[in-house]
Amino acid sequence: MPKNFISNKDETVRMFENDFLEALSRVHYTVPLYIFLPVIAYFLYKSIQFSLSISNIILFILIGIVIWSFTEYSLHRFIFHFPAKSEFGKKIHFTFHGVHHDYPSDTKRLVMVPTVSIPLSILFYYIFESIFGDILVAPIFVGFIAGYLFYDITHYAIHHFNMHSKFWLVIKNHHIKHHFENPGLGYGVSSPIWDKIIGTDFSQKK
Repeated sequence: MPKNFISNKDETVRMFENDFLEALSRVHYTVPLYIFLPVIAYFLYKSIQFSLSISNIILFILIGIVIWSFTEYSLHRFIFHFPAKSEFGKKIHFTFHGVHHDYPSDTKRLVMVPTVSIPLSILFYYIFESIFGDILVAPIFVGFIAGYLFYDITHYAIHHFNMHSKFWLVIKNHHIKHHFENPGLGYGVSSPIWDKIIGTDFSQKK
């Protein structure tokens, strides 16, 4: 397992001896769009079918986006960067997220693989359904999944697209600092807002 190593090339490292598991650990960045854009369309249709007003649909979509943004921050901080101490824990951490910090330009390991994103989305759907009910879960889930897609594509873009606008440069620089300045700060990928609120943002004095 690589330690204290960062590759700036679009190269990968094998994580599993089994070819099938190894294939499941890689994914093209457009795959989440093919999987989850139809999901968004379906639940948007359900929102309209439930005769929710346009204003209510928009409101609860925005609530779903906010829920995703906090989920993104929490997953990145507490799951992807959990403080592993045992060798087994370090191997699990490397498989989940450490590999990305060692190979940040690996194009096939920049978005969440479907074997993780699909079960997580199902889990969150039923959590939201139990909290918000059968009707409001539809627009909230639209916002949640839209936020997730924005996160995934933004993460890929940060590492591989040239960005020129101030908006995108703020997001990119925030994440690049997480990689190369301090991985213990800057957990927001698609937005630095929760880092600013919670106090895990980078010092502006630098």
